[in-house]
Amino acid sequence: MTESGVPDDADLAALRGRIAALEAERAARPTHHRVRSVVAVVLIVLGCVLAPLGVVAAWTSSIVGDTDRYVATVRPLAADKDIQNAAANRVTNALMERLDLTALLQDAAPAQRPLLEKALGKLGPSLENAVRSFVHDKAQAVVASDAFQTIWTDANRRIHSAVDKALTGSGGGAVKIENDTVTLDLAPVVDQVKQRLVDSGMTVAGKIPEIHTDFTVVESQDIGKVKTYFRVLQLVGFWLPVISVLLVAAGVLVSAHRRRVLIVAALCFAFATLLLGVALTVFRVVYLDALPAGVSQPAAGSLYDTLTRFLRTSVRSVVALCVVIALAAWLTGPGRHAALVRRLWHSGIGAVRATADHAGMRTGPVGPFIDRYRTWITWILAAGAVLAFVLWPYPTGWVVVGLALALLFALAIVDFLATRTGRKDSPA
Repeated sequence: MTESGVPDDADLAALRGRIAALEAERAARPTHHRVRSVVAVVLIVLGCVLAPLGVVAAWTSSIVGDTDRYVATVRPLAADKDIQNAAANRVTNALMERLDLTALLQDAAPAQRPLLEKALGKLGPSLENAVRSFVHDKAQAVVASDAFQTIWTDANRRIHSAVDKALTGSGGGAVKIENDTVTLDLAPVVDQVKQRLVDSGMTVAGKIPEIHTDFTVVESQDIGKVKTYFRVLQLVGFWLPVISVLLVAAGVLVSAHRRRVLIVAALCFAFATLLLGVALTVFRVVYLDALPAGVSQPAAGSLYDTLTRFLRTSVRSVVALCVVIALAAWLTGPGRHAALVRRLWHSGIGAVRATADHAGMRTGPVGPFIDRYRTWITWILAAGAVLAFVLWPYPTGWVVVGLALALLFALAIVDFLATRTGRKDSPA
């Protein structure tokens, strides 16, 4: 700098160097941010794409690997009216194919048999319909009884390993896959119906030999492909959801604006999982339309709804969890509306605290202690809520909402008890 206040050449050179350095730093920063943003987007997109597959894989591994879970899934089918009607019709058809109507005349008096045989020739169809209706009533009574529910539940528990073999392509046991069809043998139900027919006076039913009739559980031309996909999902059932979550978490950590990206990633994860729920509804219609004419559509619909019930529950649970995470990230952010919500929260608790102070309530040394370690207590409560969700056997959407509300209630208590000496609303 010269005596007249004009910068000399050295000062100008230093100033130019500083400006050049700042411009270079400014030019390099967006490039660095763009690289991080691209990596974050790729990771989050991959995690969201794997999200629906992760839910299906977890459901597949759970329903095959857990016998109690499987039995709990199929137990309601025994009381389903559509399943009962389909089973009763199948048993009735099997019995009528082997029931000799002319043998019913053996119980009549010898003098009356010619007249009855003549009447049987004229009223054959009517008599057959009457007998079919009688047999169907007995079959309906069996499948609607507690005995059928016991048979259904015990059989499914015993053949759980056979179901695993059937779905993975091995077949065998009471449940098997033949000609792209999963079937269940109804021989115990047929025996129950035969005994009831004999008890009702139709002794000819006791001469019917043992009948093994198959009740169609699933029928599809693509069942070979389904078995392959099922096996793959069973093998990756535990790791695929973990990988999906880790990819999204990595994308959030890599990003430059983590809170904002966390909100978007959570909502995208929820949307991707919600698409699975929509796909289940669409596939139900496609599956029922593709069934052969001989398969009961109401029974197939009930079966589909029952087997996918826990899968739909998992979808709702994941969506609820993602929405809670996005909402929590937004409420703890620096946004103007989020700050307004927090001020209203603290103002409301402050008003309750002031009322308690006027009523003579005192926190003693607890208030200053909680205020001092408030951050640690908050994180411990949040970690406890997360741990409860992770350890919950099969969390539902309502479980997620309940845990979130419980955490909010605990945080409200902490805010209410946290007091420091000298604060106007402090009861100290």
